[in-house]
Amino acid sequence: MSSEPTRYRTLKDVPKEEYMTPGTPLCAGCGAQLALRLALKALGPHTIVVNVPGCVALFAIYPHSSLKTPFVFTSFVAAPATAQGIVDAIKVLRSRGVNLPEDTKVLAVVGDGAAYDIGLQSSSGALHRQLDHYYFVYDNEAYGNTGFQYSSASPFLSRTTTSEATDRVPGNPFWKKDIFEIWRAHGVPYIATVAASKPVDLLRKFEKAAKFKGPKLFLALGVCPTGWGSDPQMTVKIDKLAVETGMWPLKEAVYGEVRHTYIPRSLKPVEEYLRTQRRFAHLFDGKHDDLLKEYQARVNAYWEKVWSTEPK
Repeated sequence: MSSEPTRYRTLKDVPKEEYMTPGTPLCAGCGAQLALRLALKALGPHTIVVNVPGCVALFAIYPHSSLKTPFVFTSFVAAPATAQGIVDAIKVLRSRGVNLPEDTKVLAVVGDGAAYDIGLQSSSGALHRQLDHYYFVYDNEAYGNTGFQYSSASPFLSRTTTSEATDRVPGNPFWKKDIFEIWRAHGVPYIATVAASKPVDLLRKFEKAAKFKGPKLFLALGVCPTGWGSDPQMTVKIDKLAVETGMWPLKEAVYGEVRHTYIPRSLKPVEEYLRTQRRFAHLFDGKHDDLLKEYQARVNAYWEKVWSTEPK
């Protein structure tokens, strides 16, 4: 954890204010909902949410909304463009003497399909322009709202409706795209990965990001019981296992300088995480031990590099 001054030291410091109503239309155990709930607590009431087609779009189904903040719905590729329009409108209104709260923020909320694939070009443009906004990705590792099809965020060997496990191809044959490094190459002020099972870490990162003008990017693991085939009651435990096995590193980059905010002294076996989800069940038929070893070796290699460069 950071030694910088912070208002978030323990779970007792998690804000009690809620900007999301009970009984949302999202699936039971939705990890994206948990992470976004915490993000809104950090950002506060004067947050304008921009959303695109995806699971979280269910938060606002006209004429009802599960959010207590303003909510703007736009097309799949247009979250950054819409955020740009709102940021510019706020500047114009203030120049005309309109008294808007000083802490008004614009938050784009997108899934991995929009962030990694369909909207990557437009988000890259916003990063290049250094658009002053928050960009929050709930990464459930597939196109969840249209049937859980493969995206470039889908993990290696996972089963989706378009990467079925067969005798010839045991699930998705590609490793997950490293969107964190793609963002980092843009030279933006702040990037972070977050997890709902580590709420204090998440809140501290939003607190730190507020100090910067420009793009503030957050990548949240979105445990998806419906698509992953996991128990909704296990969402927080699965989220925590992703961190403890090293599958989901918690880190941040300030103007390109990377620091891990949680460094496990030792890793739990990747298998513990994979076994919690039906999308990986085909790997445990006794025929794919070599692939499981490859998985573990790749995760180990990542952390061996971290352990050699950053203090535990």
